[in-house]
Amino acid sequence: MTGPILILQNLSGDGPGYLGTWLAERQIRAIVLNAERGDHYPESIDGYAGLALLGGEMSANDDLPHLRQAERLILQAMAADIPVIGHCLGGQLMARALGARVRTSPQPEIGWQSITVAESDVAHAWLGGPGVRTVYHWHSESFEMPPGAEPLAGNDACPNQAFAIGRHLAIQFHVELDEFKLAAWSASVDPAYVRQTQEHPGTVQSGAAMRAQARAALPAQQRMADRLYRRWLGVSD
Repeated sequence: MTGPILILQNLSGDGPGYLGTWLAERQIRAIVLNAERGDHYPESIDGYAGLALLGGEMSANDDLPHLRQAERLILQAMAADIPVIGHCLGGQLMARALGARVRTSPQPEIGWQSITVAESDVAHAWLGGPGVRTVYHWHSESFEMPPGAEPLAGNDACPNQAFAIGRHLAIQFHVELDEFKLAAWSASVDPAYVRQTQEHPGTVQSGAAMRAQARAALPAQQRMADRLYRRWLGVSD
């Protein structure tokens, strides 16, 4: 692999997490640019071996210059066959860049929720076969399917949970979650989040419930992340 991985971070509290650990363990160099910190995203994807986009509290539809630059980099990377992966907001930006809409989900999802893997060879190659997976969410919007995308998974609260186009992957959930990010996010006392726990108890977990379920769910999700990241970058352990 030539060149580093470019990681676009929208908020200081939503860093690379397990993705950063995974890359470091394999001695794959990464450059993290944090828009909230004032870092400017590059004009060109040239010189990078991969592009990863992280999440954020803003909407993908917000009129923020760094979001539009992220979309331009997505299109450049895909045109050059440089692998792209988008986590949550990052996946929504991929969908927008490719001409699909990002809209309010049928229900918000916060915490550990189940998704069902689609019945296709592509879905099984990415997600490891048919059945139900438990993954970590924090979103109230979701993407529609862009042209040429292969749907990979869904559920009632968010029918479009993931899509792939060749080696490029957009996911609505947070496989980059690690124990440090979980600890910080599950301690949230944000009034909007507290209200959602009361209004949507079926899809929005309390912090205590997130932490309790993480004992089993986080290791399983990180095994899924291993599979996704290997396929995204075309590497083997």
